[in-house]
Amino acid sequence: MNLWHYGDCLAAKLRSGNVHSAEDWDELLLPEIERQQAEGKQVAFRADVAFAKPEIYEALEKCGVTYAIRIPANDSLERDIAELLTRPVGRPSHKPVVRYKSFLYQAASWKTARRVVAKVEFLVGELFPRVGFMVTNLSLPSRAVVRFYNKRGTAEQWIKEGKQATHWTRLSCHRFRANEARLQLSLLAYNLGNLWRRLVLPKKIDAWSLTSFQQRLVKTGGRLVKDARYHWLLLAEGHLHRRLFGQMLRRMDALPVPSG
Repeated sequence: MNLWHYGDCLAAKLRSGNVHSAEDWDELLLPEIERQQAEGKQVAFRADVAFAKPEIYEALEKCGVTYAIRIPANDSLERDIAELLTRPVGRPSHKPVVRYKSFLYQAASWKTARRVVAKVEFLVGELFPRVGFMVTNLSLPSRAVVRFYNKRGTAEQWIKEGKQATHWTRLSCHRFRANEARLQLSLLAYNLGNLWRRLVLPKKIDAWSLTSFQQRLVKTGGRLVKDARYHWLLLAEGHLHRRLFGQMLRRMDALPVPSG
């Protein structure tokens, strides 16, 4: 379970493999919301169906946090959008046909009704539509709510990058506490690399993945050749040239110095 902001991992917690994905969500989520709001930041939350819990909705609403959380489909929800599930009449379109609907819904475990946004998508070559439901307290149009939720995929890419570059899932210690420490060290390495990428890398290479950053800057292959008068450092073809190194050094010099 982890929280993200501009590619930085704000908080993460290792859980046992035999508990629910959202186990102890309040220990991770609520302190981070409080910290961000204390800094004057507006907090928005999006999550998959594992976090579709009424106690999470209530906590977010109490904290003044906007959210969009996917919820599982059921017969009641599908009855509310029955008119959207009919395939369009006529020759099938070569482009996806997407329909949206927003309505109030109250599950049996909810204390109050909440806004639910439905997305129905007919894809070429598929017999049945793809249907998704999101509970939200956003006042945006339905299409904008879905677009906001879909940005969760960006965080998924950050997670994938962290697993590849800093090996978050390489937790082979026998003790749980040791694996927790390894996870936190991996996250620290990831955040340092991402901070370097955001603040120091020149625009020409600022879209590099952390894996490329490692292989072409940190782990560049080379060979030192000595002769009678000089030492020659021969680097692999993929290394950064002098101009890019100079640009990085200038950007580092321009960074503000922390006060105190």
